[in-house]
Amino acid sequence: MQENIQAYFRVGIIAAMAYPGYGEGGLEDIVRRIAADAYYDVIELNPIPDPAGRKAVAQLLEQSHMTVCYSATGRLLGEKCNPNAIGEEERLRAQQVLFECLEEGRALGARGMALLAGKWVRESEDEAYAQLLKTIRAVCSRAKELDMTVELEVFDYDIDKASLIGPASLAARFAADVRCGCGNFGIMVDLSHIPMCREDSRFVVQALRPYITHFHIGNTVIGDPSMEAYGDEHPRFGFPGGSNDTPQVLEFLRLLKQEGFFRPDDPYILSFEVKPRPYEDPCAVAAGSKRVLGRAWALLEE
Repeated sequence: MQENIQAYFRVGIIAAMAYPGYGEGGLEDIVRRIAADAYYDVIELNPIPDPAGRKAVAQLLEQSHMTVCYSATGRLLGEKCNPNAIGEEERLRAQQVLFECLEEGRALGARGMALLAGKWVRESEDEAYAQLLKTIRAVCSRAKELDMTVELEVFDYDIDKASLIGPASLAARFAADVRCGCGNFGIMVDLSHIPMCREDSRFVVQALRPYITHFHIGNTVIGDPSMEAYGDEHPRFGFPGGSNDTPQVLEFLRLLKQEGFFRPDDPYILSFEVKPRPYEDPCAVAAGSKRVLGRAWALLEE
């Protein structure tokens, strides 16, 4: 493509994933580094427990002219909250946490919040599905009051996160059920999660076409559980044994173009979800991700 990718997508990065532990300078320095990089239009944030740090980050991002996205996934996992818990008390606890995350995300300048479904258990799938519907509808209702959207990210169902949502066919059914009464709901598709669901990009994107609002791109290792970075670890592109590199990103872009996701008037978000290994340099991994996307974009036909 001759035009810059920013003509068609708002390119972003997940801060806590790309810079785990944040390093000596802390979260504020990492946010400053990302905000100062004009390549990124979007920054995706996890919960920030410290009120002072949250305020400092919000002030910094207000100056940056960036789109801010917020994810409740880390808090749900960290506090072992299950939005599709069969027990009503446990479900309501997860719902309350999501309400709190909406408020925090809005305070950071986010207009949307992402989350994942709770665990998939074959024997109670139907009951869990109904419980998740209750939670998401309630969260969407609260989000509407804050002028925010809610996005459910599709994860694996039996490898790592073992999430109810889940295969693309179930995600499409769930999104249709939610959209009946909640226009502020969407589905997030992650290129790195597709191999973990034993699906291919074309099937996933076409199945979820009416409901997709957000994309992540990254890598995964799923060949053998004994391999380094196996599962939902999001290693860098080109990592040994990984499923995704430049050819797969190129094919994904081709598919998005064919399916009408190149929307210059209102670009979709396309964010890197990459995590350096403990012995790798976060800055080098982030730069490598940009090189992969840049090369794939350059090879994409007009």
